[in-house]
Amino acid sequence: MSCKTRHERESSGAAPDVISVAIIEDQLDIREGLAALMDDTAGFRCAGRFRSMEQAIAGIKHDLPDVALVDIGLPGMSGIEGLRILRDRHPSMPLLVLTVYEDDERIFDALCAGATGYLLKNTPSARLLQSLQEALAGGAPMSPEVAHRVVELFRRVRPPASADYDLTPHETRVLKLLVEGYTYKNAAARIGVSVNTIAFHIKRIYEKLQVHSKSEAVSKALRAGLIE
Repeated sequence: MSCKTRHERESSGAAPDVISVAIIEDQLDIREGLAALMDDTAGFRCAGRFRSMEQAIAGIKHDLPDVALVDIGLPGMSGIEGLRILRDRHPSMPLLVLTVYEDDERIFDALCAGATGYLLKNTPSARLLQSLQEALAGGAPMSPEVAHRVVELFRRVRPPASADYDLTPHETRVLKLLVEGYTYKNAAARIGVSVNTIAFHIKRIYEKLQVHSKSEAVSKALRAGLIE
């Protein structure tokens, strides 16, 4: 892992030289295959292999990864509940779902629980590695089939008649950039402010919307009709 802390990297817009990835997957062959992919690819390393959420929650702190790959069909504690716990304990760590499930309910629940992105297990290795980089950079990678379902899902959800979260014009503009997939660094360049200013606005947005992650903020903004 980079010698810089995750907070320092977010503030500077920098990325680690080697992206450390924790793998939470109950199927041994898939788990070991993903670990081998990370360790055999330049710029990546496996920071931990876990067959259940219980193991991950207890062990992930010993080698805190830059990104976690999370299956949601797990024995014991559900992946969805585990996402909530990991998000609460490690709010700046991207949590990228990798699963076979592509139904609306699981997609929506995972995103609301704090998932950064949502990929299906048929995702090619090159795209998976790229998605890990995107998630760390502040993006929200999704498989095409999932992205289509998310769009359709939000189209069916009617915003409440009155949703007033007291966002300032600057906060609304930053929130719109989040919805459009901008990273902190790119949003700062677009508006013409520092990355620290963007981070400050995003912290205020999270507080006002009562969310803890970018994916939750985007979900709430779309559901509540906060972005035109």
